[in-house]
Amino acid sequence: MVVLSKQTTEQYSCIRKTATFPTPIVPVVDLSKPEDAKSLIVKACEDFGFFKVINHGVPVEAISKLESEAAEFFSLPLNQKEKAGTPNPFGYGNKKIGRNGDVGWVEYLLLTNNHDYNFMRLTSVFGPKADQFRNVMRDYMGAVRNMACVILELMAGGLKIEQKNVFSKMMMDKESDSIFRLNHYPPCPDKNFISLDNNGEDVIGFGEHTDPQIISLLRSNNTSGLQICLRDRSWVSVPPDQNSFFVNVGDSLQVLTNGRFRSVRHRVLANGFKSRLSMIYFCGPPLTERIAPLPSLLLNGNEESLYKEFTWFEHKSSAYNTRLADNRLRRFERITAS
Repeated sequence: MVVLSKQTTEQYSCIRKTATFPTPIVPVVDLSKPEDAKSLIVKACEDFGFFKVINHGVPVEAISKLESEAAEFFSLPLNQKEKAGTPNPFGYGNKKIGRNGDVGWVEYLLLTNNHDYNFMRLTSVFGPKADQFRNVMRDYMGAVRNMACVILELMAGGLKIEQKNVFSKMMMDKESDSIFRLNHYPPCPDKNFISLDNNGEDVIGFGEHTDPQIISLLRSNNTSGLQICLRDRSWVSVPPDQNSFFVNVGDSLQVLTNGRFRSVRHRVLANGFKSRLSMIYFCGPPLTERIAPLPSLLLNGNEESLYKEFTWFEHKSSAYNTRLADNRLRRFERITAS
């Protein structure tokens, strides 16, 4: 667990408390009803860039095993966790997010889609148990990737795109640049959290940002903290649901749909009493994949493309060189997206 002194706490970003919405607004998509799911996914991506998935098909055993392994990792002494290496980009990070000055009340483990590479990085942490961690990771990531494929193909169907794998093929490619992240948000030390609470402020666990990939699939334990930004720029808390997955539209999908789907801005607030553990699979295309609005989505060829074509490598490199809250697509905009 990350333990911070009061002096350290005061260096962290805080926000004024936001209004609590009385009813959940998160769209729910049932994958066991594919015909209904197609239209629901499209509407959710247009209205929120975010939705919840139920009946997702990811085995409960795969989820519980990985959560157990992740909890064991984050319970290790700091010097042991640091043996996973600094996140450049893969490895263990503590408080510092990226390389541009962002910090948060978080520690994390960032892993690649290559299980053998992860095994080599984690052998020094887990010793003989590293192979067990690799197997658990393989089972979980494989199941989540299959779910992502289903979602992306339903999405294409909902958009009336003839090629149903137009999105999923990028993520399923053997050169896919998908990555996996485990985030742990320890409870804020009570005296500091209460002090901030009395000032009407919350501590930022992970600052506001959009994800640069196609979609992201998030699962967390039953602890609150996640918020999404609505089109009117207000923030709404997402009720936790440890039995479901949440899906974020990423920057790349926003471009592929020419802004019809909007990459959702989101953040995580620290919790004063409970640890929050989240597991996120980021669906990325191959580094050489060219990203541009799909011609079939430019209405009758008359709709103007909002974005210049770029490779995933170009966008990824650009994203790594920005602050979390920056508009990561600005350099690729052809005209200002509304």
